[in-house]
Amino acid sequence: MTSITASPTISASYTIDFIREEARHLVERGSIDRQQPIYVLCQYIPAREWVCVEVELEQCDFLLRDRIGDLIGSEQWDND
Repeated sequence: MTSITASPTISASYTIDFIREEARHLVERGSIDRQQPIYVLCQYIPAREWVCVEVELEQCDFLLRDRIGDLIGSEQWDND
């Protein structure tokens, strides 16, 4: 009888650019708001991988209580 074991390594790579793009996409879809704290992203990232996101955010001087708007920066409008 064989059993399948989960790999202890995490396959996803969460760079700050990837996190920003995911947050920007969620804001554009209306799933989250720019005024919400960054920790709302944990609802959209698998729990076992959230620690990687936290580490990356911390290394880039972001706190989980900071706003999504601080993370994604200003929006650019094509037709001002």
